[in-house]
Amino acid sequence: MSAASEVNKDYIPFTGQEYLDSLDDGREVWIYGERVGKITEHPAFRNSARMIARMYDALHDPAQKDILTVPTEWGGFTHRFYRAAHNVEEQVAQRDAIAQWQRQGWGWMGRSPDYKGCFLGTLGANADFYKGFEENARNWYRKAQEKTWYVNHAIMNPPVDRDLGPDAGKDVFVRVTKETDKGIYVSGAKVVATGSALTHFTFVGHVGQVAVQDPAFCPVFMMPTNAPGVKLLCRVSNEYRAAVLGSPLDYPLSSRLDENDAILVMDNVFIPWEDVFIYGDMKQANAYNIGSGYLERASMHGCTRFAVKMDFLVGALTRALEITGASGFHGVQSQLGEVIAWRNAFWALSDAMAKSAQPWNGMIRPAPEPAGAYRVLNQVAMPKIKNIIETVVASGLIYLNSHTSDFKSPEIRGYLDQYVRGSGGADAVERVKVMKLLWDAIGTEFGARHELYEINYIGSNDVTRQTNLWSAKGNGLLDKCKAFAQSAMDEYDLDGWTVDDLVNPDDVSVLTKR
Repeated sequence: MSAASEVNKDYIPFTGQEYLDSLDDGREVWIYGERVGKITEHPAFRNSARMIARMYDALHDPAQKDILTVPTEWGGFTHRFYRAAHNVEEQVAQRDAIAQWQRQGWGWMGRSPDYKGCFLGTLGANADFYKGFEENARNWYRKAQEKTWYVNHAIMNPPVDRDLGPDAGKDVFVRVTKETDKGIYVSGAKVVATGSALTHFTFVGHVGQVAVQDPAFCPVFMMPTNAPGVKLLCRVSNEYRAAVLGSPLDYPLSSRLDENDAILVMDNVFIPWEDVFIYGDMKQANAYNIGSGYLERASMHGCTRFAVKMDFLVGALTRALEITGASGFHGVQSQLGEVIAWRNAFWALSDAMAKSAQPWNGMIRPAPEPAGAYRVLNQVAMPKIKNIIETVVASGLIYLNSHTSDFKSPEIRGYLDQYVRGSGGADAVERVKVMKLLWDAIGTEFGARHELYEINYIGSNDVTRQTNLWSAKGNGLLDKCKAFAQSAMDEYDLDGWTVDDLVNPDDVSVLTKR
């Protein structure tokens, strides 16, 4: 498959332009009370779409292709993470491909196409899990790779009426309303469909136990973004706000990396049988979260992506401290050192996951221990790092002019050049450029949304911690740790040491001589 002439053009990833063209498919996306006509031309989505297009172009770039892609047995190639890993070498190569792709967006695209590779890459080896729909799993394992489709997921129920008991969401949660010989019809809603307006398909499933213990509420399936009856009700667009109220220099991240989150509504949507993975089987549906095997792979992806983001934040913070003249302060240096320590920790966890080899259905996946550690530490890190940045950069983050047009106004340009200049010979434009980049990362609505994303995207704070406990119970780690602690206690009792190589204190103890 190495020779270019042998590549089957039908089974290779989209180019960037092909990806952009593919979004013009009649999908129903709503924002600000209006239906979007063309995603790639709308100011709420156009530049974020082009950043994804960059990622697709990278798959064809000779300088990056060998890092990012792997040949497929049907004559094409695909992103490495869309395939099952069978050994540590392949798994490390997948991690490196994730990192390389994430660098296209500096770690700020959490739901880029490779994210759902955590699930898609399991479907071949784990097809037998989907009882009755095994061929669907195998077919999607191949189909996903044929074009390296951009697959979104929506697996959370809308948090409504949670105080009214387990059946309160029956009019809201996704449910099968009709079955035919060709497929099923579904209605209901899921949240939060991150980046969904830019995707080709949405995977609809659930986490944990099915909310309503009724077979009608347990389907797991794949659905085209443009399927009739699918409606995406988008949150406010940070990209649009940046375009209206700012400029690329004022909002350099918001302007091009906004993964718009949406409420995914399904109004009597038809799902053909070939796109169904679980249907009518409560036991199977309740076992999906563990049985599908995606969680550790999702953790490796998320950890690697966050490590790339940490590289960005360390660089931006360092430059901000230099340009404010604070980089030599002892306390500031210690705070920057802590941020670097967080950065190193996430790369170490990424390494630990990539280089582990947990056997699973003929493939391997990352070990659960570093994956579980990442899911907890990730929720702690971003708020802590944000606080450090706010503490050491301080007023430098708001000691800024309003807009790039200020620099083009002769009446005030001189004042800006004099009073907003940076240290080390940096002019005012450079200082403002650095500070607005860092502020967009942590202080704007874009930055705040990313902090919320990092805290919640991989699961609730309780569940991410509990999964470490459940894993330790299941694999014997907890019993091993208890036995280890017990081994220390076994060496003494009420009368002193019970081992021969330690000396009892009877000869010097004041209390035992009384």
